[in-house]
Amino acid sequence: MTGNVLTRVGPLVDGVDETHCARNYDPLPVTLTSGNGALVEDDRGDRYLDFLSAYSALNFGHCHPRLVATAQRQLTRFTLASRAYGTDNLEPFCAALAALCAMDMVLPMNTGAEAVETAIKVVRRWGYTVKGVPADQASIIVCADNFHGRTTTIAGFSSDPDTRSGFGPFTPGFVSVPFGDADALADAVDDTTVAVLLEPIQGEAGVVVPPLGYLRDVRRVCSERGVLFVADEIQSGLARTGRTFACDHEGVQPDLYLLGKALGGGIVPLSAVVGSRDVLGVLSPGSHGSTFGGNPLACAIGQEVIAMLATGEYQRRSERLGAHLQDRLRELLGHGANEVRGRGLWAGIELDRRMPPARVLAEQVLRQRVLTNNAHEHTLRLAPPLVIDEADLDWGLDRIIAVTRMVWSDAAG
Repeated sequence: MTGNVLTRVGPLVDGVDETHCARNYDPLPVTLTSGNGALVEDDRGDRYLDFLSAYSALNFGHCHPRLVATAQRQLTRFTLASRAYGTDNLEPFCAALAALCAMDMVLPMNTGAEAVETAIKVVRRWGYTVKGVPADQASIIVCADNFHGRTTTIAGFSSDPDTRSGFGPFTPGFVSVPFGDADALADAVDDTTVAVLLEPIQGEAGVVVPPLGYLRDVRRVCSERGVLFVADEIQSGLARTGRTFACDHEGVQPDLYLLGKALGGGIVPLSAVVGSRDVLGVLSPGSHGSTFGGNPLACAIGQEVIAMLATGEYQRRSERLGAHLQDRLRELLGHGANEVRGRGLWAGIELDRRMPPARVLAEQVLRQRVLTNNAHEHTLRLAPPLVIDEADLDWGLDRIIAVTRMVWSDAAG
């Protein structure tokens, strides 16, 4: 990408046709048509740097040649049979993912929300058949400000009013505690508790990193009290934070990993629940399923993703470039930002309350050809693809920093 910071461009055109598209999103006013690596192009031929990566689904960038070639080969050979039959790359995919996670078994699904719903069913059945919780009394501890999806069950334990409002009644059996407070979590455990479900770093809440040692404390409490630790690494996993999993920063292994987004290489929906035989072994034929879960196309792409992660290249890139990202963003402290949070190539810029909403800032940054997104009202969220080079990373950061400083100058008077 080339060009001066804050170059003048024409007005943005809202290319979203809301006549036929239900308005469950409020997209920024741009219509994207193609992408390659960290770059995308719109329907007017303008190019942008992608600093969102589809909420970490595009960790490997747009149209990565290895992943596209894998998809093309599989598309001409075999795409779907349903799980009523065996397929030739299901077991190799599950074996490779189990090895990456140092676990025994994998249950492939499609979306991240499906993986979470699957885990809820698994830990409840484990609670009844292994722990001995009385029927229909299993409870799961979750964290305030969580984001695990938007299905009805998941919405029921969200603290976000936009996610909950108008969708009740909700499924019981969830206890919410403050994120990052291990003492509150320990106090909430009782004889009915079967699992703790949390994000090691809360993405939708604004890339909130818990205090150092929190994940180790959660692991200890779960082990001591006979409770399963379920880590939702759907956004934080697969090299986003500079490690394969965000839990790796504290040397912690959960009982279940929930994976998705980047697992499908940005090409197909692919998610998975990964755990030990003692836990996933509670499922029996007919107790859970999905027509498309573990389909041959998704498994082929998933295997290639795992092979790419196995080299450690993307973890190292995320760690190195992420340190640079965090250093650059700290230039905004006191100049429109009260806090900069994150790990690896994942950051949340918490705006000063005198600033306009983060959505307004994202629109201004879009005018400078950088794609970002707001997390709730006051946080600008960044997650560039792990394939981005340092020059492009700086090009995007120059614009984000310049726009934020300009808006801050106007807001602060």
